[in-house]
Amino acid sequence: MVRCKFQCQKVEKSLHWDRSGRFLYTAEFSVVSSGDEENKKFFEATPFGTIKVGTFKEDFFTPGKFYYVDINEVLEFKDTLR
Repeated sequence: MVRCKFQCQKVEKSLHWDRSGRFLYTAEFSVVSSGDEENKKFFEATPFGTIKVGTFKEDFFTPGKFYYVDINEVLEFKDTLR
């Protein structure tokens, strides 16, 4: 497992493409690189880049807040979502 640290840069609200009246919230994240010692350590030791994700929940992500992103290799698929 690799744990990365990202900061939410913005969340944009848009109307769902099926015109059902629902809204989508798209959050954009960038990797931390400075600010404190933990951020510097994460930048030196883990992957860097940006992430863009969407959700139907308005308050799922907050601009300015920090989030850990864990990356795990899938060794065997198990359908645990049911």
